[in-house]
Amino acid sequence: MKNRLLLLLSFALIWIGCEKLPDPDPQNKYFSLWNQCSALNALTEYVEDVTNPSSPNFIKVDDRIATFDMDGTFLGELYPTYFEYNMLEYRGLDDPTYDAPEDVREAAQSIRDFVRDGKKLPEGFELIHARAAAKAYSGMTLAEFDSYVKKFGAKQANGFTGMTYGEGFYKPMLEVFSYLKDNGFTFYVVSGSDRFICRALVDALGIDPQYVIGMDVTLKARDQGDIPGVEYTIGKEEDILRGDELIIKNVKTNKVFQITQEIGKIPVLSFGNSTGDCAMHNYCLSSPLKCAAFMLIADDEDRDHANREKALALAEQWRQNGYHVISMRDDFKTIYGYNVKKVPFSF
Repeated sequence: MKNRLLLLLSFALIWIGCEKLPDPDPQNKYFSLWNQCSALNALTEYVEDVTNPSSPNFIKVDDRIATFDMDGTFLGELYPTYFEYNMLEYRGLDDPTYDAPEDVREAAQSIRDFVRDGKKLPEGFELIHARAAAKAYSGMTLAEFDSYVKKFGAKQANGFTGMTYGEGFYKPMLEVFSYLKDNGFTFYVVSGSDRFICRALVDALGIDPQYVIGMDVTLKARDQGDIPGVEYTIGKEEDILRGDELIIKNVKTNKVFQITQEIGKIPVLSFGNSTGDCAMHNYCLSSPLKCAAFMLIADDEDRDHANREKALALAEQWRQNGYHVISMRDDFKTIYGYNVKKVPFSF
């Protein structure tokens, strides 16, 4: 009897001890690649508050929506420019399987002159590029285009060793995805890049295609010809092809319109890195629910091809706008992974 009482007492003490253990520090559990910083504190304090049922700021799971820009927010854009710009340069000037029309070649040459010689891109180049890109991949099936993106993504990233273009994710930001998912958030990629480029790239991260919003071009059924879609019925075995016309370049307020149409709710968290994301951030901050917006600055000149002076000026602007600032130099223990090194560009 005495031994039995001692055993029960031991179990009770163990149970009491377990009850008193504090919850694991979310920063230690999720954020092994981050330094202690104000941005991370702001994020974890926000999430702990809005997921606490006892908090007046509690947000139900269905309304926990986060939006992420892609290039420069969780995917590199300094090798030496955006992934989709690098890919169009290759498509228009170097792809032996493609004879580029003049406007596509001119857009590709503008990118080459920019990255190699620092020549300023033409005025309104975002739309020039978008229209050229629509033409450059026209006629590809969606599967063929997905394969093309991934094949280009397998090339060595210019300006780095130990990394391909398709591997150029900011590793600390991937920890944010895991953290938000485990706390009941649904996150969307909302990018100025082509929707199908984004889908191909984030496939490696396990992000499903329905959570990707980007630039859109027209689509056609293979045998549709000039018949309008409202008058045509696609066959069971018929492929969908990329068309040659731009529908929307998903930047600035266009991001807000696309979020409104495709998600139908105002995000409560927003992550970006440039002026093209300010509209999305401001839309988020208009939510009646507790909300927050974060901007990354490319201020690490040792591990990335950054301009620290320009980044710090932007940081001040972002803070004045009410955004939290993430410093890649100060807040990230690594950017692309410890085995990746910055090297001079090669052309």
